[in-house]
Amino acid sequence: MSTISLRLNKEEERLFKNYAEFNGVGLSTLFKQTLLEKIELEHDLKVIAEYEKEKANGTLELFDVEEVIAELGI
Repeated sequence: MSTISLRLNKEEERLFKNYAEFNGVGLSTLFKQTLLEKIELEHDLKVIAEYEKEKANGTLELFDVEEVIAELGI
């Protein structure tokens, strides 16, 4: 495993430690979870933007439930 250093002022340190303690996790876990959530959110926003672009361009193809069931052979 690698180690990454992070510089925090006293207020940031106090805030992050209190938040981690409140959630019952260590700082390392808190930072990893938070960064992963941020990455997931940005990915989701990108997918939504692509969807909205396709929808606006009229290139989005939608299917109703019956069409999906028939396509899957269920």
